[in-house]
Amino acid sequence: MSAQTQTTLMLFGGVAGVLLLASAIGALLKRQVAHGAPHGVIDNLNARVNAWWVMVAVIGLAFAFGKGGVILLFYLISFYALREFISLAYTRRGDHHAIAAAFYIGLPVQYLLVWIEWYGLYSIFIPVYAFLVLPILSAVGGDTKRFLERTAKVQWGLMVCVFCISHVPALLTLQIPGFEGRNLLLIAFLVIVVQGSDVLQYIWGKLFGKRKVAPELSPSKTWEGLIGGVASATLMGAMLAWATPFTFWQAALMALAICMMGFFGGLVMSAIKRDRGVKDWGTMIEGHGGMLDRLDSVIFAAPIYFHALRFWWVP
Repeated sequence: MSAQTQTTLMLFGGVAGVLLLASAIGALLKRQVAHGAPHGVIDNLNARVNAWWVMVAVIGLAFAFGKGGVILLFYLISFYALREFISLAYTRRGDHHAIAAAFYIGLPVQYLLVWIEWYGLYSIFIPVYAFLVLPILSAVGGDTKRFLERTAKVQWGLMVCVFCISHVPALLTLQIPGFEGRNLLLIAFLVIVVQGSDVLQYIWGKLFGKRKVAPELSPSKTWEGLIGGVASATLMGAMLAWATPFTFWQAALMALAICMMGFFGGLVMSAIKRDRGVKDWGTMIEGHGGMLDRLDSVIFAAPIYFHALRFWWVP
């Protein structure tokens, strides 16, 4: 058994242990507090835990298939995320060619470039070439009503749902000396820290939250939740240094950076939802809303994490 496989199994074993504990606590609360009757907070907690079991199983299956499985998983994630984004955006018939190009050219080409590890092109394909082509396609449609707004929405959807998310599987392309063959652990670190930060911010906020960070954008986010959650997730990231190419303090700083970017990503995506007048991006994941509701923090954290690794750890 390879070192990566052993470490990955240890990480997934730890996550499974936490989920088992959470499931047991949820079942106990349902029986002792709710007495089997419907209870908003407890039922929401159990729905979130159940959804986490499914998501961890899907990620574990993708990891089992290696690079191909991970790229396919995030390709599908990007597809469903882009569908959610476009479904909430204001578009007109003149945008159909641009939208089709985003789904059937921009999306697959970006992941193909990641697959063949062409960094020089996948790092600029969407923010340069796709951003130039998409408004051309919309202009050819001949509809000028709210043209700038419509074009920006399609561009922004491709940027956050495809370009940013594709940086997660792109971690597999990094050649870090002394860490060869273990790049799946880079993804595991990112996912565990960022999603752990979200969960810990929720817990700290429920326990001690009083002062709102941005009540107009996300009424549930508090300063107590933010500080407690980010600090806890940063410590958790530092404790995971053994599974990464980082030292203890490097892991802590990396975790802090991606936690903060994840928090700001959540604020930005919440602002978009408020602008569209919806609470969730969708209903795909029970207890979590849509795909974008679960990925809002990863979207902003992944590119920063990727480029920090490439700049400081890749020769």
